[in-house]
Amino acid sequence: MNKFLYFGLDDSIIRSLDVLNYLEPTEVQKVVVPSLLEGKDLIVKSQTGSGKTASFGIPLCERVEWEERAPQALVLTPTRELALQIKEEIFNIGRYKRIKVECLFGKSSYQSQVKNLKQRTHIVVATPGRLLDHISRGTIDLSKIKTVIIDEADEMFAMGFVEQIEQVLKALPKHRTMALFSATMPEAIKKLSKRFLKNPELIEIKSANTTEKRILQQYIRIEREQSKEKILKKVMIAENPDSSLIFCNTKIMVETVTKELKHLGMAIEMLHGGLEQKDRTQIIQDFKRGYFNYLVATDVAARGIDVADISLVVNYDVPDNPETYVHRIGRTARFENSGKAISLVNYHDKRSFDAILTAQNHLIEEVSVPTEAKIEKNKLSFGKKQTQKPKLRKEKGFDFNQEIMKIHINAGKKTKMRPGDVVGALCQIDGMTAEDIGVIDLMDISTFVEILNGKGPMVLKTLQTMPIKGRMRRVSRSNETNYERDLKEN
Repeated sequence: MNKFLYFGLDDSIIRSLDVLNYLEPTEVQKVVVPSLLEGKDLIVKSQTGSGKTASFGIPLCERVEWEERAPQALVLTPTRELALQIKEEIFNIGRYKRIKVECLFGKSSYQSQVKNLKQRTHIVVATPGRLLDHISRGTIDLSKIKTVIIDEADEMFAMGFVEQIEQVLKALPKHRTMALFSATMPEAIKKLSKRFLKNPELIEIKSANTTEKRILQQYIRIEREQSKEKILKKVMIAENPDSSLIFCNTKIMVETVTKELKHLGMAIEMLHGGLEQKDRTQIIQDFKRGYFNYLVATDVAARGIDVADISLVVNYDVPDNPETYVHRIGRTARFENSGKAISLVNYHDKRSFDAILTAQNHLIEEVSVPTEAKIEKNKLSFGKKQTQKPKLRKEKGFDFNQEIMKIHINAGKKTKMRPGDVVGALCQIDGMTAEDIGVIDLMDISTFVEILNGKGPMVLKTLQTMPIKGRMRRVSRSNETNYERDLKEN
């Protein structure tokens, strides 16, 4: 039995959680879900990989009133990648309730976002800057917001978003539920909570099996005469990880390190803020899916990476502060797995690393550069691993596609198509009811509709010979991707 039933959730939410295999609440979910359902203000200190996105995503979806057209919940997050990740998680949780989630961030089409916001939108996930653009231009209605989530609050403040967050909060209804989520608890969070939260409940998850306890933390001291690049190569061969995330502080260093590791024959990609947004999104998606297993990234770009089995995190560059260190190493040991984090520390890094050591209670063990004997021993197996065909991973929402078919109708707003026209046509099909119709996305010249309960093939076949709004339309399946075909063949 799904233990989320004890929260009294809607059947449609439980059904989605079953598909996602969320059967038993994590520690953070046990405390946060009921508190948010009751409308309490919260400050939550919990490590990444603890299930915190679902801990607020579940009550947000539960509290949404489907009939209301204006957004009822707002999630603020520091980066585009994390915004997309959160949108995907909330969309999956609310899939059978037909929750519409809109993602607002910079360097993506503003006009497209405006058009989407004119349609029914239940939940908005946004970065502060782009949300303020919509507020200042009057293109978003925030009058119905009931719940506000600030995710990764410590990173928001570290990146200088305090003033923008305050501006956003002043534009929201005063009667609302608000929750701050953070892996660390700097002073700025306490100050903000005093100004904007009402008698907040402080929740600090101190499970006996915290992420940091499942991570073996090590560091290698690099002497002045030693080459950090050469030592990184030795570490990669000696550790021979199945998957790894290597952090650098600048995009130039990301490019340099990626180039060096390609000399080892590694199928490795890079991720930094200088790449086009569509390329960044594709790289993260391919990394999650397992098309390649090694990634060199900056902090900002790596925010949306939520992969269960990253076995090794390497800090090629030491981060500037202990909070960033916590976020970095939290990319491994997710969802109760164990992992390893290795930092390469040279004389330039002493001050930053001393602060990290103190914050981590000196739990980071100093180790030596891998020996030549260890490298020789692993060379063959390391080389063999680089030539193997990638083993693809199932995405979280993959299993939905077994009973949900997304269809594409070759008509949209410009041909006067409305959601009601689509619903009316679909409900004329024998065996179809409104309960079998999922999210409808109405575009200018296209409409996308999710058909639930395994009825997609029947609907697709019927619509080949049945008119919609008095005319025959070209209707095709939309959601079988190259990735799904690859996964079947894998």
